[in-house]
Amino acid sequence: MEKRSLFYPLDQEGLTTLRIQYDWKTGNVFLQASKDWDEDFDWSRYNHDFYVESIKTRTARLLNDVETRAMYEKYGISDYLEEVIDLVRQGKHFGIDCFYNKRLDIRYLGNMHNRKRGINNTRHGVMKGGIRRHEKDENELEVIIDGLNLARAMTFKNIAGELPVGGCKSCVMMDELDLNNMDVCGFLAFCLDEMRCSTGPDMGFPTEMTDVMKDNGFSVQYTCGPNGPLGSSGPPTAYGVFVALKEAVRFLNGSDDMTGMSFAVQGLGEVGASMAGLIADNVKDAKIYVADINSARVDEIVAKYRAKGVDMEAIAPEDVLFAKVDVLSPCAMGGILSEETIPKLNCKIIWGSANNQIKASSVEEECRLSKLLAERNILFQTDWWHNTAGVMFGYEEYKYQKDASLKRTYDDIDRVLPKNTWLNLNKAKELGLTPTECAYKTVMDELYGDD
Repeated sequence: MEKRSLFYPLDQEGLTTLRIQYDWKTGNVFLQASKDWDEDFDWSRYNHDFYVESIKTRTARLLNDVETRAMYEKYGISDYLEEVIDLVRQGKHFGIDCFYNKRLDIRYLGNMHNRKRGINNTRHGVMKGGIRRHEKDENELEVIIDGLNLARAMTFKNIAGELPVGGCKSCVMMDELDLNNMDVCGFLAFCLDEMRCSTGPDMGFPTEMTDVMKDNGFSVQYTCGPNGPLGSSGPPTAYGVFVALKEAVRFLNGSDDMTGMSFAVQGLGEVGASMAGLIADNVKDAKIYVADINSARVDEIVAKYRAKGVDMEAIAPEDVLFAKVDVLSPCAMGGILSEETIPKLNCKIIWGSANNQIKASSVEEECRLSKLLAERNILFQTDWWHNTAGVMFGYEEYKYQKDASLKRTYDDIDRVLPKNTWLNLNKAKELGLTPTECAYKTVMDELYGDD
């Protein structure tokens, strides 16, 4: 393990847990390090023989704020700790829970942004956000930055989706998950439950992880498994983006009729392929370009829709951003809209499901680049304001479990996303802001305006 790591002092001192908490109202940061379980503890019996609150060691240790800071000073990485704390401050995050399992070689970073919407929601999960896996040799600080940014975006998504939960994101540095290893699965379930979070598997974890967690009685906080009551979250995620897009077209053109419009869909994963399909099936005389790094996937999608008489063709991944189309729909990786790419764009609307489409390390930078898009007369609003159907889908399953309803989910999507998109676009116009700036103003007013 690299010495410049939040987990290094825990490893050296035989500790398991580090908690970093920030109070944005007072500016105070509180640290706590502890030993909460024995190294040989059997996690396969989680929620059977013991629970979150159970005592898991007879040799517990607890370091207060002063003692925890002294520990990081002892190992010469106080500057690194302060760098992480500063990131927490910048985003007004509640904090980070760090769980270290030396025997299983797992470093769990529970990034918690805001709990306000989840307090008193009468459920265990006061926050909701995905869980993703990172390789053990990845740069830890980059993993933390990614996790904090995604946790903040989840808070905003939950507001946009009118859900009674705050935002969080779990980033786990570990080997590929063996779904037959109940020791590891039990530990991951414990970490999530300890955070009071509900989640769905994200990049690096198989969706089958959810079924394992539920079938083995580890945690009901996991959602969106293949055997779940609602199926995959990909189609409803794309559907939410599509119905919101109709409002963007109505705002720009005075009508939501997209007949004869041209589209470029970047990325043909589950959501991107569904987005391309929604356009093909619902837009008369559409011209659709699709791109993906998997050429076989592109050929499959193009052949499927051409057989139905749809005007669809492949475009090279390196060219799709700059295609001359009415609508560019990014549905792959984020960070694609930058100082370098924005001047080269040839579209009228950017509307997709990719997370964090603007390449920015702060809200201020994202808003600045959104103005560059507006100066080019490109209609764009930050993706988390309309890309919320996936988390609405997950919350439906979390709330109702086996009684979750696909119809109720789609009804909620139809009720929330078109309405909030239309309100945001018009409010932005009225205030003289970009839609991205307006969306941020709305969530910041809710989270911090009355305190």
